[in-house]
Amino acid sequence: MIPEVDLYLLEGCGRCNLGGTPACKVHTWEEELRQLRRIVLGTGMQEVLKWSVPCYTWDGKNVLIISAFKDYAAISFFKGVLLKDHHKCLHTPGKNSQASRVLKFTNLNQVLKQEAVIEAYVQEAIEVEKAGLKVEFKKPPAPMPQEFQLVLQENPALNAAFEALTPGRQRGYILYFSAPKQSKTRFARIEKYTPKILKGKGFHDR
Repeated sequence: MIPEVDLYLLEGCGRCNLGGTPACKVHTWEEELRQLRRIVLGTGMQEVLKWSVPCYTWDGKNVLIISAFKDYAAISFFKGVLLKDHHKCLHTPGKNSQASRVLKFTNLNQVLKQEAVIEAYVQEAIEVEKAGLKVEFKKPPAPMPQEFQLVLQENPALNAAFEALTPGRQRGYILYFSAPKQSKTRFARIEKYTPKILKGKGFHDR
């Protein structure tokens, strides 16, 4: 366990002005997130904070994140599409999601009752990483930054609006959001242009 994740559970990701307030989504799912964290750490993965959320790695490679959404707490697997999904629990976060898959939880009892199932999914994700398996992507408009993927997962309306844009307009936004080296700057750009995307406008449209 690292203190940065302890702070996340107390105050949220800090990416919006609700961070540190009772209205932050993390407070809605705090106990669910704590239990998911306990289960994931029990598999021996390393805990880090990336994109302002708890991220779990194996041999330095990203395997999954845990995070709070408006309607559920979640474990998101970076290479979830490669998991066999024996229990039929995985969800696709969006139509453009080629690799990631999500386990959703809407109450604490659900997490506790499915602890063995959750651990099995996590262990399989670790084995996928150990084996060096890669996701074969269909050609995207451009490589999408992780920060934008997270925002699209958290905002279904924005995800739908972005998918409705032409490939050229999508590419324009993705290239602009990908350019900064710092994650904080990427999030700032995404937040600034979210209203424009929701209006169906491209980066250069007025």
